[in-house]
Amino acid sequence: MPPDAEIYALAELVGTKLREQQKTIAVAESCTGGLLGAAFTDVPGSSTYFIGGIIAYADAVKVKLLGVSQVVLDSEGAVSAMTAAAMAGGVRKLLNADIGLSITGVAGPGEEEHKRAGLTYIGIANPIPRSVQYNWSGDRWFNRRQSVLAALRLLAPELEGVDVH
Repeated sequence: MPPDAEIYALAELVGTKLREQQKTIAVAESCTGGLLGAAFTDVPGSSTYFIGGIIAYADAVKVKLLGVSQVVLDSEGAVSAMTAAAMAGGVRKLLNADIGLSITGVAGPGEEEHKRAGLTYIGIANPIPRSVQYNWSGDRWFNRRQSVLAALRLLAPELEGVDVH
């Protein structure tokens, strides 16, 4: 299956800037299950800047590999601003990348952790971890796709000379 044209264009744009600036990126994904990593690797030559990623679907993986605090998971949940930021910082550190990018959310169709479908947090660590909340209103595929697009759009302004608006 050919890559999504809109996602590919954004991944290619940020990839060019990562390569030019000699920066590396690593990803940590939950609800997108590898779609963000796939977006980066769809672009030829991405091995020069894309280090790799962790699909941290289970909380135990978030804790063990990404260093997300069990206290944060217990108090805020896996789908939270603090978890997204911790995931981004954790993958950046684990894979020794310049930038960490993460996605955690409720893809749907039902709610999880008493949080509605479409609630998503995207974390970025460049180098300080932070996160942004999004609320999608589509089906599972739409929510996952929008999350990947939002992650790439969140990354773009972090790279000098990139404007996606």
